Amino acid sequence: MAETTERVLRLLGLFETRSVWTGPELVELLGVTTRTLRRDVERLRELGYPVEATPGVGGGYRLGSGGRMPPLLLEEDEVVAVTVALRVGAQGISAIGEPAVRALTKLDQVMPPRLRGEVAALADATALLPGATDDVDTGVLVVLAHAIRDHVRARFGYTGRTGDVTERDVEPYRLVATGRRWYLLAWDGRREDWRTFRLDRMAGVRASTFRFTPRPAPDAVEHVRRAVTRAGYAHTVRVRLTADVEAVRRRVPP
Repeated sequence: MAETTERVLRLLGLFETRSVWTGPELVELLGVTTRTLRRDVERLRELGYPVEATPGVGGGYRLGSGGRMPPLLLEEDEVVAVTVALRVGAQGISAIGEPAVRALTKLDQVMPPRLRGEVAALADATALLPGATDDVDTGVLVVLAHAIRDHVRARFGYTGRTGDVTERDVEPYRLVATGRRWYLLAWDGRREDWRTFRLDRMAGVRASTFRFTPRPAPDAVEHVRRAVTRAGYAHTVRVRLTADVEAVRRRVPP
């Protein structure tokens, strides 16, 4: 059974590298008979992968569109490249920030330890041009994403608006990315309340081994939006704009 599973995964990997394969090519590469190849193709179809077969000259096997997203069988250099690209996307492109973090969390779960050093070295050697977003360590994003997924408490030092540093031990629920910053929605057991934390103000972020039972949580996006727009600021100003109000709303956050 293990040999069959490995062969089917290899067949799926071949479909990712080229659009069309002839039957004889696949038979030779997999070292099987034509009958076994047909059985393996049928196994993929049963799993939801739309493998199409076209007879005659110029025909062959191909993975059609639709169905399930096939697992990506990446080479080691591809793993490193994809991980670094996701780190950059999570930090610098708010539109793909949260999906990039979810993908990073999955890769981090299965990445061999020896590849982590290569990823860290390449990430350290890569710089982003200053933009409208605050710098956030993607390692922090991954740690918090793991804690949210596994329902374990997160601990970190936090610098408040007044500059005071406190140690926090919270139940993390959701990461929220705005156009400029990353925030964590979490339940603070010490204060018995839902709290919003800016990731760029965190230090020493780590996931504990203490699991918690998820409690009913507020809408994360709305909670962060209210916290951000109602938070105290160092200065209060009044600005008069000679512009259409709808144009201003499109360009200025609430």
